[in-house]
Amino acid sequence: MTRRARVYEHRSEPLLARGLFVRRLLRHGALATGIIGASLAIGVAGYHWIAALPWLDALLNASMILTGMGPVDHLATPAAKLFASAYALFSGVAFVAMSAVLLAPAVHRLFHALHVEEDEAAASGRRR
Repeated sequence: MTRRARVYEHRSEPLLARGLFVRRLLRHGALATGIIGASLAIGVAGYHWIAALPWLDALLNASMILTGMGPVDHLATPAAKLFASAYALFSGVAFVAMSAVLLAPAVHRLFHALHVEEDEAAASGRRR
């Protein structure tokens, strides 16, 4: 049987050293930046080619939708409206994914630290 690679340390393992934790945060930040960049590129391309907006206006609209602010330009064609609807739904999912990627290391570290404290208290015979 092969051993599965883990992204995070198990609760029986010690808390990750601060330097390694910072590297983990940076890796997750880079992944979140990639998600944002890819999502923005999809929006800019769609607004430019489907809605026939100039590049700068396409960037503005994609940025506003991706951040949840709403559209800027009026869309005249049905294809542009369908794209904008699909992109808005996609943007919501991308935002949740990006948030999860950014928060995962900190939340894991918090839960891991709580388990470490709990295990230490149990080992010393104290009850919480």
